[in-house]
Amino acid sequence: MERLRLLPAQENANLFMDVDYEVLESKPLDNPFNDYVDASPKKELHFISANTSETNLQHLKEDCIVPVFTKDNELTISHPVFIESVCKAAKDVFPNEVIEEPEIRVSHIIKGRIPEAVHKPVNQLLESDKTIYYERMAFAFEIPTIYSSIGGNRLNLCVTGVRAYNRENLYSKKTAEKFSIAIGFLNTVCCNLCTFTDGYKADLKAMNRYDLYRGAIDLFTRYSAEKHLYYMNEFTKYDMTESQFAQFIGKTRLYQYLPNKQKLYLPYIGITDSQINMVAKSYYKDENFSKDGNRINMWKVYNLMTGANKSSYIDNFLDRSLNASQITEGLTRALRGESEYSWFIE
Repeated sequence: MERLRLLPAQENANLFMDVDYEVLESKPLDNPFNDYVDASPKKELHFISANTSETNLQHLKEDCIVPVFTKDNELTISHPVFIESVCKAAKDVFPNEVIEEPEIRVSHIIKGRIPEAVHKPVNQLLESDKTIYYERMAFAFEIPTIYSSIGGNRLNLCVTGVRAYNRENLYSKKTAEKFSIAIGFLNTVCCNLCTFTDGYKADLKAMNRYDLYRGAIDLFTRYSAEKHLYYMNEFTKYDMTESQFAQFIGKTRLYQYLPNKQKLYLPYIGITDSQINMVAKSYYKDENFSKDGNRINMWKVYNLMTGANKSSYIDNFLDRSLNASQITEGLTRALRGESEYSWFIE
């Protein structure tokens, strides 16, 4: 493993400009509802893919309504406010680093109409008659001047956030809203996200943007990149035989149907059957992380699982990303002779 490197800092003029934090600056789109995908060059690989579309901050600010709590008509915290609050926290914690623009993925579009269009037939609706917002949103931005290398793969520091309105009770009065934030590393070879226990806050509760900012600051300052990299580098030192890998695939599928009493004595496995199928297929066919002969090292196994996790829905994505780290760490300990995860490879 290479030592953590810091490149000369550069000024990122496009994001996080020093403007009044209360104001969200934006420019109008020419075609607000049919052409809202980011016009910048598209990445071939994304940190999440299943059931999501790429969009940009401008579209979220200008073309999307903000849901309210119905009993008191108080606004929820909008997606742009969440993104910009976390981005500002990252800028303040890493003031001398390059911070890239966030990649934003959305799903579960909620459509509506303005009051004047309530009685219009669908085929007569104008674009200006429609309203939209997204129930679920995830974003990620890299800090590429903080990086390392494991198994020949460059890993950039990366911040990820998830917001899902299906976690909220919008039919009540305003209460603290739930967000998820993670800081970890992104494998630039495949855009797989590596999440670590100390770098994940699954249930950040916030009443406003300042609660989000403070929660992000707290997470970023507590996270140890060196510790995270150390644990991931350990994965490169241990191999599974093909027989052990086959046991893991089979036992993980059996796990879904175990009696609850038996599950209590085993570690939690959050990966789904379809994702396990993807891991098994990639064991043979993945360009970067397939087996070596009749063996595969745990770094590759980890990336097979984080790659399969890209098929998760937004609201489960970060939980399963962390679970992939926990499973790989547990299997590595089992290969050293510890018992907690040994059932999965025996």
